[in-house]
Amino acid sequence: MKVLVIDGQGGRMGKSIIEQLKKNCPTPGIFNLYGIGTNSNATLAMMKAGADYGATGENPIIVNSKDADIIVGPVGIVIANSLLGEITPAIAAAIGSSSAYKILIPINRCNHMIIGCKDAPLSEYLQQVCQEVFRKINETV
Repeated sequence: MKVLVIDGQGGRMGKSIIEQLKKNCPTPGIFNLYGIGTNSNATLAMMKAGADYGATGENPIIVNSKDADIIVGPVGIVIANSLLGEITPAIAAAIGSSSAYKILIPINRCNHMIIGCKDAPLSEYLQQVCQEVFRKINETV
C-alpha cells in the first residue's frame, strides 16, 4: 500500500505524521511511506523522520498522486496557491483528482477556515490521522 504524505514550508507536520505512523504501525511492511515535500526542507524533515521514499516539488507530487492509495496532508494541499504559494494549481488538481483516499488536516490558516471542525491542537489531529490511516489499511487488507 502506498501512503503519500505531502507537506510544505518546514515539513514539521509531515515529519510528525511519518514518525507516528512508523512508531504505531501494528504490522511493519504493510505500507510504504512516501514523503513528498513542496520544498527540500520539507522533504528532508520527512526523510529524517523515516519516510521510505522522498522527493521534492510539483512533478513528484503529480506523478505519485496518480497511484497512491492514501494521501495525507494539510487541507491546503487541495487549494491552489495555498501554503504561502507552494501549492500550485497543478498540484491541487492532481491531488484532488487522485482516486486515493485523502486524509486532510484542518489547519485554519492563510484565509482558510473549515467550518464544523473543532479547534484542536495539532497533536490531536495527528493522532486522528494515524488512526484513520490504520483503519483504512485494515479495511483493504
